[in-house]
Amino acid sequence: MKPKITMKKIKFAVLLVLFFTSFYNYAQQPPTGKNKVKVTGKVFEKVSKQPLEYATISIMAPNDTKVIAGGITNPKGEFEVAVAPGTYDIKVEFISFKSTEIKGKNISGDTNLGAVNLSEDAAQLSEVVVRAEKSTVEIKLDKKVYNVGQDMMVKGGTVSDVLDNVPSVSVDTEGNVSLRGSDNIRILIDGRPSNAINVAEALRQLPADAIDKVEVITNPSARYDAEGGSGLINIILKKGKNQGFNGTFIASTGLPETYGLSANLNYKTEKLNYFTTAGYNYRTNEGGGETNTSYFNADGTPKGFLDEDRDTKRTNDGFNGRAGIEWTVAPNTFWTNAINYQKNSGNTTDLINYSNYDAAHAFTGSSFRLNNGDTGSENVEYTSNLIKNFNDKGHKLTADLSISRNTDDSNSIITASPNYNTTLNNQVQKQVQLQADYVLPLGKGSQFEAGYKGSFGDLNNRYFVTDDQGVNDPNLSNTLEYKENINALYTSYGFKVNKFSYLFGLRWEDTNIEVNLLDNNDYNTKKYNNLFPSAFISYEISDQSNFTASYSKRLTRPRGRFMNPAVNYSSNVNIFQGNPDLDPSLTDKYDIGYIKRWDKVTFTTSAYFEDTKDVFSFVRTPNGEEVNGIPVILSRPINLGKEQKFGFEFTFNYSPYKWWKLNSNFNLYNVKTTGSNTYTDVNGNDVVQNLDNQANTWFARVSSKITLPYKIDWQLNGTYNGEQKTAQGKNLGQFAMNTAFSKDVMKDKGTIAFNISDIFNSRIMRSYTYLQNDTTLESQTSYGEMQFRKRQFNLSFTYRFNKPKNEREKNAQPRNEGDGGGEFQG
Repeated sequence: MKPKITMKKIKFAVLLVLFFTSFYNYAQQPPTGKNKVKVTGKVFEKVSKQPLEYATISIMAPNDTKVIAGGITNPKGEFEVAVAPGTYDIKVEFISFKSTEIKGKNISGDTNLGAVNLSEDAAQLSEVVVRAEKSTVEIKLDKKVYNVGQDMMVKGGTVSDVLDNVPSVSVDTEGNVSLRGSDNIRILIDGRPSNAINVAEALRQLPADAIDKVEVITNPSARYDAEGGSGLINIILKKGKNQGFNGTFIASTGLPETYGLSANLNYKTEKLNYFTTAGYNYRTNEGGGETNTSYFNADGTPKGFLDEDRDTKRTNDGFNGRAGIEWTVAPNTFWTNAINYQKNSGNTTDLINYSNYDAAHAFTGSSFRLNNGDTGSENVEYTSNLIKNFNDKGHKLTADLSISRNTDDSNSIITASPNYNTTLNNQVQKQVQLQADYVLPLGKGSQFEAGYKGSFGDLNNRYFVTDDQGVNDPNLSNTLEYKENINALYTSYGFKVNKFSYLFGLRWEDTNIEVNLLDNNDYNTKKYNNLFPSAFISYEISDQSNFTASYSKRLTRPRGRFMNPAVNYSSNVNIFQGNPDLDPSLTDKYDIGYIKRWDKVTFTTSAYFEDTKDVFSFVRTPNGEEVNGIPVILSRPINLGKEQKFGFEFTFNYSPYKWWKLNSNFNLYNVKTTGSNTYTDVNGNDVVQNLDNQANTWFARVSSKITLPYKIDWQLNGTYNGEQKTAQGKNLGQFAMNTAFSKDVMKDKGTIAFNISDIFNSRIMRSYTYLQNDTTLESQTSYGEMQFRKRQFNLSFTYRFNKPKNEREKNAQPRNEGDGGGEFQG
């Protein structure tokens, strides 16, 4: 019986190879390295022709096992090893693959070994117990990669929980995602834009167990969609890889009442790979908040006070399923087809108690508002991906098709003394996306790329508000028809000169949007086309450090609730309404970055500048109505003017000991906004609001993972969002801490994990708002708190069969994970 491969043996062997290789080279060769030559090549998986990252190359004297020089492959499967001229045996290895040896190779000058193809070793694969563990966060030159499977914090959670642990990314209490403090981002799933109507809600419904990893790209190249002023977040779903039948089952439960069951199954033959993921989740979110408002006369004396106390409970039943087949049509051609299906239903109970006070703060009366709502959504998507590899040097053609239909329905009964209203909101969205990408290497270190993408969407939104007599309110009810057609072409060229790598690209996008309000025959058409240049330069200082500089032009289109004029009627004194006349905002992005790797530390830093025109901003104005003497405030988005953002970001990965790993991320930035808003008050007077604002803020996250006795893993992380000034007030600082414990059982086939989200129940969004009527000079100040989800406890059990615990995605499915072909790297 062959010995089992353990994590300790793997790590020990790798450390020994690297240590003795470095020591031997240093001792035997002149410091200048003038007598050495380069041995290069690429390592691929034999069947799929996909590159193998972290494959090991060992160079030895003939018929000797002593390693003279060695190295590992990069993400493109490339390697480069320096060695003195001579005759050597060369060995290429990768865990669970059959090794390849080249005997008696005479190396007199720089030598390219070409493509080295490795085949899976089925016997060894069945005996692998634990493979070398990938770090939770991988820092790469052009992006950060967060490996979800290694993070205990998200067990039993949702994609929103996953994103809230990713460096540079944060999720607020309402589920809105931001990157480097900006919500002008584009969220992709497997390289394609999310087709969900409400992206924030869709991310809260998708279980974390379905996610493999998350890529964060702060300055995308021309091959990506131009949308996303601050960058892209690409969520990559799990897919089975191992030969034969294997899979994972996960069961979870928690408090407040939460439970779920999911399965990830895969069956792979030489030609076909069947994969499926299915899961059911029931979740309870308890939240709440308060808003305390003080009203003042023109002379600054108190006029009255209003306290709002909110208690919210949300429940959700959700099913998520995905099934597909990857067919190896030929050794160099792959065709993948998949069906994604999501169905969710939920209930929301939102109770607001109002307490009124006079100018002396004496209690004058109370009222309430109860919103009982039901929600339901169903999303179906078919995807098809075809890849043709013309050779093993990166020459390929890919084609993608996505067809989806999404429905999102909600209705509620709003009871408020002395009457009640009902609301009904039905949304249906249809989407078709076509994409083709062509990649042509033009020689060593150079590459040409070109492609097309078409996105065609149609959204129909019916919204009704009726009174207690069943009569529609024409001021609040409407039918919105939103059509969006986007065609895009792009091209890019990358090349390498010595230690400098360059990538230049140009993207053209033509946009045609129709925003039609059918009830009052209000039709709006917006047509525009733009050129989006991009440029990237990197300098390889050494094997351990790189310097980069990049520029790209980005765009943010208003969508969803931003353009929907339907009034959010959850509060009768603080209401929200979209603006169908919004224009897109354009951003020029500049980024300078540096990355340095040591044995135990990886450090990356960047300075960035974003210059945005027609930026979106929310403004609050009185709409002229009153409820029990309280003025109603309307919040809506506008194209404010200009926003300039300058910041610094630092990220560390540090492993002080084998049993302790630390990840940290720090972001400090300054935002300067210039613009004004003009509105007409109830007396017909034009009022100008000066919304110029400049604010400094910062964000920090630290995560620690420790292996305790009895092989119990303990993870702890803390996040702090600094205070930020706004045009009409300020948002206070916010701190949250999570923890988790994990233990492998059943000979590493099972894992028990327990986590606590928001240990101190401190994840509360607090803010101050100040408003003044420039005509009457009356003013009001408000203090508000909002907690979307209170502290939660989760317990989960994972069972794996025919699948190693820390399986590496070595045989990656040949698909587009980034909206196009591979990113050029010199």
